[in-house]
Parts: sequence; structure tokens; C-alpha cells
Amino acid sequence: MTLAAATNEHLASISNTLIYSSMAVYTLAFFAYIAEWLFGSRSKVARTAAALTAGTAAKASGPAVTVKQAGGTTVLERPKVVVRSASGARDVPDGPGAHGGDAQGDLYGRVAVSLTVLAFLVELGGVVARAASVQRAPWGNMYEFNITFSTVAVGVYLALLALKKNVRWLGLFLITTVLLDLGLAVTVLYTASDQLVPALHSYWLYIHVSTAIFCGAVFYVGAVATILYLFKDAYETKLQTGGKPGAFATSVLERLPASASLDKFAYRVNAAVFPLWTFTIIAGAIWAGDAWGRYWNWDPKETWSFITWVGYACYLHARATAGWKGRKAAYLAMLAFACWLFNYYGVNIFVTGKHSYAGV
Repeated sequence: MTLAAATNEHLASISNTLIYSSMAVYTLAFFAYIAEWLFGSRSKVARTAAALTAGTAAKASGPAVTVKQAGGTTVLERPKVVVRSASGARDVPDGPGAHGGDAQGDLYGRVAVSLTVLAFLVELGGVVARAASVQRAPWGNMYEFNITFSTVAVGVYLALLALKKNVRWLGLFLITTVLLDLGLAVTVLYTASDQLVPALHSYWLYIHVSTAIFCGAVFYVGAVATILYLFKDAYETKLQTGGKPGAFATSVLERLPASASLDKFAYRVNAAVFPLWTFTIIAGAIWAGDAWGRYWNWDPKETWSFITWVGYACYLHARATAGWKGRKAAYLAMLAFACWLFNYYGVNIFVTGKHSYAGV
């Protein structure tokens, strides 16, 4: 074995160690997020019910009418009418977060975020070591794509926190799926370090695949927010119609932002990254023209990338159409993300094509 080969093998071993170490730290972060939810105060989470009850009472009593006397003439002011533009756009406050406004719960949440930062840095080191072991971008197979994707997803979450966005409620859901993603990567999808197939030897690998990974991470954050929106909207609707949700649902859902806030957050996230996804497809087409002589071959990966683009385009269009806001648009967003997931896993693993680089 040459010195270079031995060095690459050693770097690959370091990468594997760092990935497993990051999983251990993510697990600690997972338990810290659980503690935040369990030990956070449950005495300050009745905001939604109180707001909806107050709103119902106000409607029952009818709008106040102001009467003015002007030179002997009585003038009646027309009461203002509030028109709801979207399902779930109710006058309810955002929840206090997983900690429930409790100092002890908040402490567990801060510990969880600190562990998430540590795990992110360790996993990032694993990705860099993997790249050094193969002397290329670490995106040549599904294992490398998975560890990079989970790193970027956590990075997006931490970036939102750094920007002072109220998204710590994402932590538990994010870390749970990151652990599942890494578990799948190191068991089913693991591939030993190797060189790229000839078609991937291009600078377009850095442009096209990096943007695809980033878009997927942001779409994932939007999908989590959309799922939570659907649950919170159903919860608010049940309260508004006089129903009584269970104690567990109340404890969890009352701490989340209002459904309108979750809906707005998911929309802004998906809308912000959609132009970059468009660029990803265009960059892929240019790369295909350089590698295979045709810009578009209707390869399964190309086809499903386009289907995903259409799905998110329909979602964004629906949000701009009065009759398709709220839950209907959210279902479209989930369908679009399901297309992205199939393009991510299904096409690479189960479908044969020019993009068959799964390595499993």
C-alpha cells in the first residue's frame, strides 16, 4: 500500500469515527430536547384556548355600535368587519415554546442547542475528513449525500437561531430525523471511499449538487413546519368549535406558534429557496449537456426533479390564490416534499438511470 493510499484510508477511518461521535452527541441533544418538553412549565400554555374563548364571547355579544350626535343629527358608524384570508388565520398568540415559559425548561433547551452545535461541528468534521480521504467533494454516493444533507439541515436550523428567529421548537423534530438519517447512512447506505464515476468529474458537481443539498435541507425545514401547522390548525379548529382536545395534545400544541405563524413560516421558507431549486435544475441541465451531449434526457432523476419543481410551483401559486390558502396549500406542500423525498431516496436506490450513484 502506498503512503497516499494509507493516508486516505486513515482519513476515511477518522471520518467514520467523527460521524459516529456526532450521532452520540445528537443523541444527548435529543434527550435534552425531550427534557425541555417534559420539564417545561405546563401552567402557561392555555393561551390559544383563552384567546379563542374570548373571541367567541365577543362575537356572541355582537359588535359595538358608536352613536355620535352632530348638530342634532344621529350618525351611526359602520362596524369594522375583519375578513379572514386563510384557514387558520385566527387572533391567537404564539405559544411560549417547548420550555413553556419556565426557567428550568429553558435551561434544558439551551443545553440542547449547545449540544446540537457541538454535534454539528463534529459531523462537519466527519464530512470534511471524508472529502479529504477521496480528494473530492463528498457527494459521490448516497452515504456521502446523506451525511452532508443532515449536516446542512442542522446548519440551517442553527443559522435561523443565530438570526434570532423563534424556531427552537424545531429542535426535537429535527434531531429525531437527523438521527434516523445518519442511522440509515451508516448501516444501509454506507459505501467505502472511492473515486467518482467519469461523468461526475466536473466543476458542475460543486455547483449543482451543493445547491441541491441546500435546497433539500430548507425544503425539509419547511415540511416540518407544514406538518406542525396542520396539527395546530386542527387543534385550534377543535377548540373554536367547542371541542376538548386531549391533555397530551394540549400540552404539546399549546407551546407551538399559532397556526397562522407556522403557515407563514413554512411559506416564506419554501418561497425563499424555490428560485435556488430552479437554478439547481438549470445547472443540472447544463452539466448534462457537457457530460452526455444533451441538456435533457428525461432520465428518472431529471424527471422527478422537474415534478418536484412543479409541485412547489403549484404550492406557491396556490398561496397566491384566495381559495387555496391554509390547509389545501399545505397538502400541496407536503405532496411536493414527498416528490423530493422520492427523488432523493427512491430514484437513487430503486430506479436505474444515468444518475444511479447510490453505491448500495
